[in-house]
Amino acid sequence: MGPLPGPLVGADWLARRLGEPGLVVLDASVGAHRGARRRIPGARPFDIDGALSDPTSPLPHTMPGADHLTRELRSLGLDETSTVVVHDGAGIHSSARAWWMLRAMGFDRAAVLDGGLPAWTAAGLPVESAAARYTGPRGDFTARPRPGLLVGSGRVAAALADPASAVLDARARERFTGTAPEPRPGLRAGHMPGAVSLPFGELQDNGLMRPVRELRRVFSGAAGERRKLVLTCGSGVTACVLALGAELAGYDDLAVYDGSWSEWGLPSSGLPVVTGLNDGRDDGRDAGRGSGT
Repeated sequence: MGPLPGPLVGADWLARRLGEPGLVVLDASVGAHRGARRRIPGARPFDIDGALSDPTSPLPHTMPGADHLTRELRSLGLDETSTVVVHDGAGIHSSARAWWMLRAMGFDRAAVLDGGLPAWTAAGLPVESAAARYTGPRGDFTARPRPGLLVGSGRVAAALADPASAVLDARARERFTGTAPEPRPGLRAGHMPGAVSLPFGELQDNGLMRPVRELRRVFSGAAGERRKLVLTCGSGVTACVLALGAELAGYDDLAVYDGSWSEWGLPSSGLPVVTGLNDGRDDGRDAGRGSGT
């Protein structure tokens, strides 16, 4: 296979190459879409709700260790030389999380399918009536962690105090302001002092990522002149949609808060929480599409 055109590919690009040697299609669907009996032909399960999150962590959707990830991805037949396209059943939701996890573990030959399975089916492309699965030979992938792509609360706190950094929150506006309850019981409502609300749905139009020029405008409106971005959400999933959009927009200093609000919002965390719309924008603008898993 030739090189990927970037971190995002369209359904037409994938359709022309489906079945080529070395191409691996991963289904990273979560929630209601996980295990659905509809898949792009040959898709394999990247199970973020299961084996591809840390089984020892009390937090949802946290990054497993390198040995665990190596074992699981080898079981999916992933090779060092594979070219990977990740999609999910919601569109562009959890697929970006799989893409970012691969990036954080040293694998760059991966892209997200623009619009996911909905865009694929809307284009009239073939779908198999079966859940994603893989029963072929093991691969030779080896995880090589890159420090700094997935970070903890200490790095987030430092970014909140750094004038050159912006912390962008992918959750819905109502969750950011604290006017809607968190979907996970026991978490405090609100946001980190100084964080900026940027619901991940604002990066999309009709389920597809917006053009690069529009993404640049959106990120400029949220981050101003700040070029160092730390991205957060409810559990580290849709923060990766922001990471995808930011990379497309030309940002190259990006980190995702792995624990996200599932950690920061815990009453026992001792981390500061505020409510209302007083985010870190100069002009106070905000928007509210996307729930921000």
